[in-house]
Amino acid sequence: MTFTPRVAFFGSPAFAVPVLDAIRERFEVVLVVTQPDKPVGRGLKLTPPPVAARAAEVGLPLAQPRKLRGNASFEARLRDSGADVAVTCAYGKILPGPLLAVPRHGFLNTHTSLLPKYRGAAPIQWALIGGETVTGTTIMQTDEGLDTGPILLQEELPIAPQWTSLELSDALSVQAARLIVEALSRLPDLTPVPQDDARATHAPLLTKEDGFVRWADPARAVVDRYRGVAAWPQTTAFLGGARLKLSGLTITEGQGQPGEVLGVDADGLTVACGEGAVRVATVQPEARKAQPAPVWASGAGVGRGTQFDLWEPVADPGRTG
Repeated sequence: MTFTPRVAFFGSPAFAVPVLDAIRERFEVVLVVTQPDKPVGRGLKLTPPPVAARAAEVGLPLAQPRKLRGNASFEARLRDSGADVAVTCAYGKILPGPLLAVPRHGFLNTHTSLLPKYRGAAPIQWALIGGETVTGTTIMQTDEGLDTGPILLQEELPIAPQWTSLELSDALSVQAARLIVEALSRLPDLTPVPQDDARATHAPLLTKEDGFVRWADPARAVVDRYRGVAAWPQTTAFLGGARLKLSGLTITEGQGQPGEVLGVDADGLTVACGEGAVRVATVQPEARKAQPAPVWASGAGVGRGTQFDLWEPVADPGRTG
């Protein structure tokens, strides 16, 4: 017999919208919970998260609590909703223990990695930066740790070589939507499998510095980082102290000093890395529009032998990359 629980859904960004839609097609969604509306754009217009907008569009009950810990009124609202289980998908807040205990089947989380690898807020990005060729989705039972709960379902997803974080996010959103519906349907029969903490790696929120090019890295690592930070903060290089946004990075042939321009042609700018070279298709100087790399190079007087600034991160043992 198919299990048909009443579901409370916790999610905020566009990534979570297909997951919400898949759930509400099969189950009764009794409450949607998102982050509060935030100022967006130059006009700082107060704008709801995409999940909140979707909930309003289809007429689902919506809550946007500013805090969860010690929030008795919200805890009561969740209890009064009659939810049998809650699902989180990129919600963006830590769930306190008392809240986790409200639904009789607890909370399920859709995590976009093959746990215990890449626990944390940015698993999609760090999987790409780490050069992974396969990732996936994990449906886990949420506990009070950071993505440490037992695994209920897990499925791999091959990463296409040309995918950036944008394409990988789209593919994982589709996978997560399908897998959470399966998990909810089979919930009473699923056996939780504890994670092996010794194999855990971490995927913290990105910083702007995570987008800075490490020219001393191998070309493969430079391109993988570009793929991982494509949505934000994007790829930044420095020339004479000036910031430049780079896009369209691909591996090419060439050897030289890290950061040295090896040539400019109609296809772009070839720059040496610690091993091999990359071709850059587009350059965007600060406060200006993006330009084809050869057009920018001509105007900036950049050619063979030009040296990009080298930037090295400060070592932080608590970070993945």
